[in-house]
Amino acid sequence: MGTNLLVILIAAMLVNNIILTRFLGLCPFIGVSRKLSTAAGMGGAVIFVMTLATIITWLIQYYVLKPFDLIYLRTVTFILIIAALVQMVEIIVKKVSPPLYQALGIYLPLITTNCAILGVAILAADTVNFGLLEATTFSIGTGLGFALAIIIFSAIREKLDLNDVPESMEGVPIAFVVAAILSLAFMGFAGLA
Repeated sequence: MGTNLLVILIAAMLVNNIILTRFLGLCPFIGVSRKLSTAAGMGGAVIFVMTLATIITWLIQYYVLKPFDLIYLRTVTFILIIAALVQMVEIIVKKVSPPLYQALGIYLPLITTNCAILGVAILAADTVNFGLLEATTFSIGTGLGFALAIIIFSAIREKLDLNDVPESMEGVPIAFVVAAILSLAFMGFAGLA
C-alpha cells in the first residue's frame, strides 16, 4: 500500500506534471511566474486548494452524487466547492500575509477558474481504483508538481531578466521557449512510473 502511494505521488508530481505534460493551469504558470516569492506563494495556495478540493469533491461524488444518481451535476458542484475554498484561502492569506496577498493580486481569485484544480478533482474522482487516500495522495503530488514547475520556471525567468536577451525575445516569447524546454525535461521522467 505504501509503495503504491509513493508511485502515485511521484507519478503525479513528475511523470504526469499537470502543467508541463498535461498542459492544465497555464494561466497562473505564465502570469504569476515573474517573481520567485509570488510563484512560491501561488504554489502553496494551489497545493492547499487542490488537496482540499479533491478530498471534498471525492466525498461528494461517492457519498452524494453517485448514490442519488446526480452525477450530471458533478461539474457545477465541483466548481462551487472550488470557488468556496478559494474564497476561504483568500481570506486567510489576506489576514496572515498581506504582502503575499498584494503580490498575488488578481491571480488568487483566478485559482477558482484554474483548470488544474478542477481537472485534478475530476481525474481523482474518475480514476476507478482510487480510494480517498489514493485521491488525496494524487492531489498532493499534483499540487507539489505544480509548485515545483512554477518555482523552477520563476527562477529561470528571474535569471533571464538579468541576462541579455534579444529584444524580439524579451518577455513572453522567451518565457514560452523556457516553458517548452521545461516541458521536454519533465517528459524525460516518463519512464519512472
